[in-house]
Amino acid sequence: MAPDELREALIGAWRLVSYAATDVATGEVVEPFGPRPRGLITYGPDGHMSAQIMRAGRPDFRHGRLEEGLPGELAAAAAGYLAYAGTFEVPAEDTVVHRVELSLFPNWVGGAQTRIAALDGRRLRLSLPGAARIWGALRTGVLTWERAGR
Repeated sequence: MAPDELREALIGAWRLVSYAATDVATGEVVEPFGPRPRGLITYGPDGHMSAQIMRAGRPDFRHGRLEEGLPGELAAAAAGYLAYAGTFEVPAEDTVVHRVELSLFPNWVGGAQTRIAALDGRRLRLSLPGAARIWGALRTGVLTWERAGR
């Protein structure tokens, strides 16, 4: 698929189906956000994107307000959540680059997150372009998304 075609195909909202990371040395597979992660990634026609991923079943805070969260509650909430937003581009037929402007993980702000994109009907698979350190081991990561709506 040509870059312009892939860019057009990405436009819209996608719900997370799974996130699996495979250890390149042992083949061990982990699910960084659990067996039923929740997530939404959106690509806008204006070139903006946003991604949100969370572990299902995160505990509620004791009090109903974020600013009243205890340090442990705040840490647990953040450990089970990943969010970032910015712009995106499709420089090659199978590559999407997310230019990060905002992120729960401050180290990503100002950087780029490159993914290998594969479309199969209503499914989108975004893979890391190479192995990365994920949960203590060098792993490949694959996020599978399903088109929301339409």
